[in-house]
Amino acid sequence: MSDKNTSPAWSAGAKSHELSTPEALAKNSWLDIWKVYTEAATLRMLLLGFSAGLPLLLVFGTLSFWLREAGIDRTTIGYLSWVGLAYGFKWVWAPLVDRLPIPLLTRLLGRRRSWLLLSQASIMAGLIGMALTDPRATLLPVVWCALAVAFGSATQDIALDAFRIESAESQKQAALAASYQTGYRMAMIWAGAGALWIAARAELTGGAVYQPAAWQAAYLSMAASMLLGVATVLLSAEPLPRILPPSRNAAEWLKSALIEPFADFLRRYGKRAALILALIAVYRISDVVMGIMANPFYVDMGYTKDEVAAVTKIFGVIMTLVGAFVGGGLAMRFGVMRVLMLGAVLSAASNLLFAWLGSRGHDLNALIFVISADNLSSGIASAAFIAYLSSLTNVNYSATQYALFSSMMLLLPKFLAGYSGKYVDSFGYSHFFTATALLGLPVLLLVWLASRTKEPAAQ
Repeated sequence: MSDKNTSPAWSAGAKSHELSTPEALAKNSWLDIWKVYTEAATLRMLLLGFSAGLPLLLVFGTLSFWLREAGIDRTTIGYLSWVGLAYGFKWVWAPLVDRLPIPLLTRLLGRRRSWLLLSQASIMAGLIGMALTDPRATLLPVVWCALAVAFGSATQDIALDAFRIESAESQKQAALAASYQTGYRMAMIWAGAGALWIAARAELTGGAVYQPAAWQAAYLSMAASMLLGVATVLLSAEPLPRILPPSRNAAEWLKSALIEPFADFLRRYGKRAALILALIAVYRISDVVMGIMANPFYVDMGYTKDEVAAVTKIFGVIMTLVGAFVGGGLAMRFGVMRVLMLGAVLSAASNLLFAWLGSRGHDLNALIFVISADNLSSGIASAAFIAYLSSLTNVNYSATQYALFSSMMLLLPKFLAGYSGKYVDSFGYSHFFTATALLGLPVLLLVWLASRTKEPAAQ
């Protein structure tokens, strides 16, 4: 869409992104719905989604592969996964991203684009630093560079979520979320399989001998890949700026930046706030808890690396993208809450398919069927959930509030997922997958209750 059409999102000042009304949804033809995916704002989110998805695996899965090949012990590699805590606590510095201007850069680019560019520069610098360091020789510089990448990536997420929310009216947020997810997934393939492919091709001899130069080539290539996001930021227009009231002193600024975003949410939703926060905290619980044991399950069922890579990493990603676009279209047609309920049902039900798959032994066709259903369900649920979170934010505090929501949605599921291995050892895979499906039952109740409560009036 053209940038001048972003103005409806700002027309009410402090107005939140309300969910589309049935009357508005009825006016959308299927042709109008799918045309949204060709608009400028949606295409921008595809490229920026790639920029957001690239760093994640480079400080998790790909990095752990590199460290293990370099001879780093598994205990140390496990401790280094705490680098990812930056993503879980990004809401702590989100108010600064939401309100604090960057000297000179904000004046040139605007608040959202300046923070995006600064965070992308941090990511690129961290990746280059990792590339130029051999963890076998000295590990600490790799840790600090990985922290820079994770911190920059989390900051980019904050600014990008706000940029997305402010770039289009709430009715189109599901489509923007679907486009964002597409770019994000493509980047994860590139940062995972792509980085390993580059490292393998850069080896001078057989892969049995550790060669730091091969990983240097891979991580320098990943740093260069961030230029796609940088170019997108530079070529994009800043969402229409909000005029923020001047603060008379530091205490007043801190109140407006740190306290007011959370107080605003509580004022607007009142008693509903607890219900909404509970829904956010558990909506993806079935998927997250089950996902930790997915790869061990494939190994125990006798699937080869090539089979798992082809079915789950390539075909599975395609099905997730299909689900994201279907979910975005359905949300625009039938409303976010209906699709949110559909996603919750499908996510829980697809876990039962894994329990069935466990009874089949090594059955590649059954694996393809289950992965298709599971990833399609995940894509639909994710698109609807992102649109729902976007609808809850007040555009005056979009970065801070969305960062809080997106952090909350993983804390409880990730905590419970830590016990998934012990549960499987005690009760087996079939019982585990069934239990994760049952975890989705409270989600259905919370979605139903949330759909029956009245939206707050615009301020």
